[in-house]
Amino acid sequence: MPELPEVETVMRGMQIALQGHEISDVILRRPDLRWQIPADFRDSVAGETVTGFRRRGKYILMRLSNNLSVVLHLGMSGRIILDSPTAPALHEHVTFITADGRRCGFVDPRRFGMLDLVPTGQEEQYKFLAAMGPEPLEPAFTGPVLHAALKGRKSPIKTALLDQKVVSGLGNIYVCEALYRTGIHPQTTAGSLKPQETKRLVQAIKDVLNEAIAAGGSSLKDYVRPEGGLGYFQHAWRVYGRKGQPCPDCPGAPACTGVEQITQAGRSTFFCPSRQKMR
Repeated sequence: MPELPEVETVMRGMQIALQGHEISDVILRRPDLRWQIPADFRDSVAGETVTGFRRRGKYILMRLSNNLSVVLHLGMSGRIILDSPTAPALHEHVTFITADGRRCGFVDPRRFGMLDLVPTGQEEQYKFLAAMGPEPLEPAFTGPVLHAALKGRKSPIKTALLDQKVVSGLGNIYVCEALYRTGIHPQTTAGSLKPQETKRLVQAIKDVLNEAIAAGGSSLKDYVRPEGGLGYFQHAWRVYGRKGQPCPDCPGAPACTGVEQITQAGRSTFFCPSRQKMR
C-alpha cells in the first residue's frame, strides 16, 4: 500500500497538473471501488475548477470551486496516471478530463481504493478523517505530543505508531526505518518510552519521511509516480526488506548478526538487534 511519502508525491503531481484547471468531464467506468462512488459524483465535479490540494494522512483532498472536495484514497494498488492516453489503461476506472485536454486517470486493479465527496469546510469531520492523529510533518507533532499519546499504552511501539489515531499517515516501511534510526526495538512497550526518546523518535520520523518524499517515495510492486517514473527511496532503506544483511551502522561488526524479520499484527517488521536492543 502506498504510504505517506508516496501519497504526498502523487498529490504534488496532481497539483502541478490540475490546480487552476477546469474539470470539463469525468468518465466513470465502474462505480464499485472499495465503496460505491456517489451517484452525483460526475455532476458535482464536471464544470468545476480545481482550487487546491491537501493531504490528510494517506488521503488526497482535491478542492473544487463549488466548495466540495474530492476525497481520494489509493488503497492497496491504486495509482494516478497523468496525461493518460485517450484509450484507458487497464483497470483505469475513473478519468478526469480538463477543459484544455489534460487527462488524469485513477487505476486500481484490486479496487481497494475509494473516491468520495465532502464539503470542503467539513473535511476534518469526514468519517475517515475525524479521528486521525496529528500530521507527522507539521510543527504541532512534537516529542511531548507523541509522549502524551503513548502514555499508558501496553502495545509495542511499532504497532502504536501504525495506529492512525496516534499519528496520521505512518506505514510499515517508514516506522521500521524511524525506529532503527533511534535505536528503539520495535517490541518495546509504547508507554515505556521516555520523553527524550519520543523527542528523538519524532525527529527521526520527520527526517525519514522528508527524505523519502525528496526521493519520490519507495517503489514496490504497484507504486509509480504520477508521471510514470519510479520512486527511489527503497535504495536508502537501512533495515526494511534487508533480512540477514548487516545494517549500515554495524557492517562486519562481530556483534552484528544482521537485520532480523518478525511479524507484528500481521505485518513484517525489520530491525537490527545489535542497534535496537530489547529492554
